[in-house]
Amino acid sequence: MLLTQSTHTQVEKAALPAPLILLLATGAGLSVASLYYSQPMLGVLGADIHASDRMIGLVPTLTQLGYALGILLLAPLGDRYDRRTIILIKAGLLALALLSSGLAPGIMWLLASSLVIGLTATMAQDIVPAAATLAPESHRGKIVGTVMTGLLLGILLSRVISGFGAEEFGWRSVYIAASVGVAMIAVATWRGLPRFQPTTQLAYGELLGSMVQLWRRHPALRQAALAQGLLALGFSAFWSTLAVMLHGAPFHLGSAAAGSFGLAGAAGALAAPLAGKLADKRGPELVTRLGAALGAISFAVMLLAPSLPTHMQLALLVIATIGFDLGVQATLVAHQTIVYSIEPGARSRLNALLFTGMFIGMSSGAALGSLLLSQFGWAGVVVLATVSSLAALAVRMLGSNKR
Repeated sequence: MLLTQSTHTQVEKAALPAPLILLLATGAGLSVASLYYSQPMLGVLGADIHASDRMIGLVPTLTQLGYALGILLLAPLGDRYDRRTIILIKAGLLALALLSSGLAPGIMWLLASSLVIGLTATMAQDIVPAAATLAPESHRGKIVGTVMTGLLLGILLSRVISGFGAEEFGWRSVYIAASVGVAMIAVATWRGLPRFQPTTQLAYGELLGSMVQLWRRHPALRQAALAQGLLALGFSAFWSTLAVMLHGAPFHLGSAAAGSFGLAGAAGALAAPLAGKLADKRGPELVTRLGAALGAISFAVMLLAPSLPTHMQLALLVIATIGFDLGVQATLVAHQTIVYSIEPGARSRLNALLFTGMFIGMSSGAALGSLLLSQFGWAGVVVLATVSSLAALAVRMLGSNKR
């Protein structure tokens, strides 16, 4: 029997069952992973469907564009309608879009499917506020951190899994297997996720317009979005240029080696629940400062790499990757804890605004990282990431915490 949100509240949300937390974490991970499956497969995919490099490059572009549009235009609906229904609809459409990509006869079909994948993968941005709503306040940070671990592992491991799967079984098998996985999550969600009461009756246009008011009304929201966007800038600059850097001297490593660094990043992501637990006990503000400082230190130590032997440089890169990824993810969990407590009835809209700031940082980091790598080499990328992390720390140290 399904519990309603109000019934769940009456029981005082003693503790979320572990299977429900696992369901939420898995759903978040599988949905967001759909954004990144294509990236390691583009070379094989293009040759197979006889598409030019320019057209194939539009596959991840349209996927990310769809995700950005979905965050702004669809994620706020979680405050207006039952989040369970929204998650189920998006999961069904995402499974169909992934299957459509796996069966695509040509590039135009694949591009259309990629856009829909991006739009519907925003179910991850419905799942995280759902977890925050279901969680008891005293454990909200820990539970959100656990769900975010699933989401972050989906991002970091998707490239490794798709690269291996495409090489062993073909690129179409990756999309089809992903479709089956999302369909299974949809069934599990239908059976296990409670219903949610809408928190507003605003019409759609008013709902979107209210996001502007939320942005103006809450300094803590602006501070969180700015700080997380700055951290995301350095994070994205690193990951978008890592493969190119490793391919050149002195490493001369292939794409598989760059993909394996995702495992190092995953090690950092696994600590997200610990960051949430610390936020519950000591306050999220402390965690944001510690996370930003750890990110800045981890990026800065990479500047020492050229003075070390090649094997030591790789070891330093792995350690620094674990460090900055832990810092970025811990700060994100703490920022979500802050944002979700601002105005409980607007959690979906607040989450959309936070992730919009983060997405702007990610996009800017990818563009600036590539530019600096071509102009100043890897040192330019590392300096950018260090400075942006220090700027995020300054925002957390100097900014207002008033709501």
